[in-house]
Parts: sequence; structure tokens; C-alpha cells
Amino acid sequence: MTENSDPPKTARPAGARRPVVLLSAGAAIGVLAFAAGSTRSDLRDWLGPATAQNVSQSVTPKPAGAIADFSDVVDRVKPAVIGLRAEVEAQPAEHPPLTPGSPEDKLFREFGHQKDKPDLPRRPRVSTSIGSGFFISADGYAVTTNHLVDRVKSIEVTTDDGTSRPAKVIGVDTKTDLALLKVEGGQDFPFVELADKPPRIGEWVLAVGNPFGLGGTVTAGIVSARARDIKLGTFNDFIQIDAPVNQGNSGGPTFDINGKVIGVNSAIFSPTGSSVGIGFAIPADTVRSVIAQLKDKGAVVRGRVGVQIQTITPEIAEALGLDRPRGALVVEPEPDSPAVKAGIQSGDVITSINGTPTKDDHELLKTIGEMAPGTTVTLGLRRKAEDSTITVTLDEAPADPAQKAAAADVGDRKPPPAASSDPSNLGLTLAQVPPEAGPGVLVADIDPDGAAADRGIEVGDMILDIGGSAVKTPADVERSLTDAQKQGKRVAVMRVKSGTTMRFVTLPLG
Repeated sequence: MTENSDPPKTARPAGARRPVVLLSAGAAIGVLAFAAGSTRSDLRDWLGPATAQNVSQSVTPKPAGAIADFSDVVDRVKPAVIGLRAEVEAQPAEHPPLTPGSPEDKLFREFGHQKDKPDLPRRPRVSTSIGSGFFISADGYAVTTNHLVDRVKSIEVTTDDGTSRPAKVIGVDTKTDLALLKVEGGQDFPFVELADKPPRIGEWVLAVGNPFGLGGTVTAGIVSARARDIKLGTFNDFIQIDAPVNQGNSGGPTFDINGKVIGVNSAIFSPTGSSVGIGFAIPADTVRSVIAQLKDKGAVVRGRVGVQIQTITPEIAEALGLDRPRGALVVEPEPDSPAVKAGIQSGDVITSINGTPTKDDHELLKTIGEMAPGTTVTLGLRRKAEDSTITVTLDEAPADPAQKAAAADVGDRKPPPAASSDPSNLGLTLAQVPPEAGPGVLVADIDPDGAAADRGIEVGDMILDIGGSAVKTPADVERSLTDAQKQGKRVAVMRVKSGTTMRFVTLPLG
């Protein structure tokens, strides 16, 4: 996976207390994965001059100290907001397992569809997704979220005056959960503008949309936080708002009191699926750059270094000799990538881009993703307690990178009989594998109550190296851990391979 941050999380990460919920009514409740885009082009390049229908420019808000209500702003911006109904193709449901000898089992066998044979092809099901959107040009271009129109068969939008019109998808960007639509049948639609600067925390905001199909709904709140990394998007820094948004608000705009769009509503934290006052909007600067590319090219092009990276925790920082958690830890450079050509190695810490310090892996991904392929960048590296710089020429990130396999490549193989048990009392049973199985030492068994299991290591994982030194036998693992203890280290850093995904894991010593 290109420029991966932490290994992929489950649909409801530990912390199911704060599940992230889609805001499209009629869709299954779930988790979004989205990101931010490039800033190489601008919506203003193709929207053209303002017209009388540019309702954002018509807003004359009262002075902040004199605001009694938001009615003047709402009167002007609400006509640019649309309700959206999409017919989408759902995945066919699987048959439940049949009990041997049951009437259903006999019926399936009689007609040649046995449960030990592959299922017959089933017709795709069609479901309805309800959401929101808003016009950004008088000729009918509109913004919404990608998850509303994923696998879409047809789209119908309803404007503020109640008129229904067909729309088509111009382009989508799965990494930012954004989509660009073209609404048919008009050249004089009211539209709004994107804000030119990010909002301040504490500013009033208005969310307008189609919650639960109740079109034209307005709610008010404030900006609760900015630059939220909710660990569900690779590139986005979400705006957190407390204006109530619910399913059906997805794709709708959040406005400032000047009538400018500061973000596109996309997700909420909620234990119930309804608003509890924690909503997230895709920032206007992300929308501006992504939508411009979707209009011009139908897709978003991003640069990449070609490394798998992860967050540096306080424990990893201590083990690597860093004064604090900072930068992005390289788990593995991808074959034939710019990273390999530039000499980046597993265990390197990328600390800066073009001289600007990099806070963490999320910031690295976002910054590189905003650059065009072919751009040459200077990366600051920390390798084995020494700092250096390296020049990398970016190539193009895949549009839809393949998902990493979840199952371990060697986990189903029987380990050799000889196994080394419980190195350093971590609750591990290790086994040496044949050379053809690849590098590393196999985790043959694990104590579910041990320290290794507590850090997420599982049977079938391969330990590749410890503290930057490759391990080939269980004895190598034991020796590396013992050496780390003798050096006074409190934790050891292991590079572990789970299936095709690699990550660094810290284990306590002593």
C-alpha cells in the first residue's frame, strides 16, 4: 500500500464507543475511509465570473455582536442546496448455511444447487441512498459525497423549489469521499462559493441538507475543532462541528455566517447512528482542489514516495532514540518505487519535507499527496541515530490501490516440530521456517494473556527483524532481545509481517 499509515483498522476500531457513521439515509451504517486531495488547480479556474445567481456574494451579515438570527443568510444560501436520491447497486446477499438433511438442503440438491458447490449467480439488489449536495456553478455542477453515489444506477436531485431533475456523475474521489455531479435541465441555478480561508474554532456555522429525506433543513452550531485526524482518512484534516447533522445530511454544505461553504458534511461519531453533536466536514480547501481535478480529468492525480509508514508512538520514539514522537516510521519501501531508487530503508524515520518538519505520518501523506507526480522533494531522514537528507522524485499514486490480503501467507502451514518456546517471557512460541517460505521467524503459538498477544501479534505472523537486525531463527530472536536488555532498553522494536502487511511492534523487556 502506498504511503500507508498505521495498519488498516477494523470497521469499528477499538473505541467502538465512538463509531463513525455514514450520513446517508437508507445506507447501511458503517465507517468511511477518505482522504484529502491535491491543491494544484482551483475551482475558480473554471467557474467563471460571478453572476446574480451566486448567492454567496449576496449575503450581508449583521455585525457579529448584533446577530439575532441567521434568517438573512439562510434565505440566500438555501436555494443552492439540493436533496439527492440515488438508486445504487447493493452487494447480493449470501445464502445462510443449510443444515444437512433439511427440506431446504434436499430442495437445493434436487435442483442441482448443492451447498458444497459454488452459489449460483444472483441478481444484484438495488437500494436507495438519500443525501444532500449543493450547486457550485450556474450551469448545474454540484458537489456531494462519494459514498452516496458508489455503484450508482441513477440519480435524481430535488432543488429548493421542489423540482426534480436527473443528474449524472462526472467524477469521484474515494480517498476524499467527494463526488462531482452535473444536474441536467438548467443553466441558471443558484450556487454558492467555497470559503477562501479555514474557519476559526468557535465561529458560528450553519448546516443545510436533507436529513432523513426532510429537505431544506437548517441547523446551527459552532466549529468545535479543526485538523481532526479521526484515523479513517489518509489525507483529510476534518473540521469538527456541533451543528446537528444526521443521515441524509451527507454531501450537504456547512456555511459560515457570510454564506461561504467551509466544508462538506461526511461523517459523525455516534453510538446510535444519530447526531450527538460531533460531526465532521471535509474542508473547503480540499473540496476546491479535488473538485477542480474531477471537472478537468474525471479523477484526482496525486504524488507518492512509495513507502509503507506508520505512526511513531512514545515507546517507538524511545526505542529509536528520538527525543519525542515525531516524523513517520518507514515500515517497508515498495518495490521499484521512488523510495527504493532514492535509497530509503525500512526503519528510517522521515522527519521533514523540503526543510519543513513533519509532525507525523498523517501530515507526511497529506503533504506528499498534494504534490504532482514528477515533483522533486528533499526528505529529512533519521537512520540509526544519525540525521541526513535525501532527494526523491515522486511518481503517480495508484487511483485505487489494491487492498492488502488479511490472511497470513504462511499462517496455515504446519510449523516444523522444533520450536523455541517463550523467548524473554513474552508468551511466544517461535519456529524456524524453510528458506522458500521467506525471511523471518514464524510465530507458531502465542499465550493469549502474554505481552506479545497484548501488542497484537498473532499466530502466523513473521518476525523479520528486531532493532534493525534481521532474524532467521528462534535463537536470533532470543539473542536480540537479550542484547537489548543488556543495553538497558525498556522496549524492543520488532518488524512484523502479517500476511502482506508489515508493521513495527514494541514489546516490553524485563
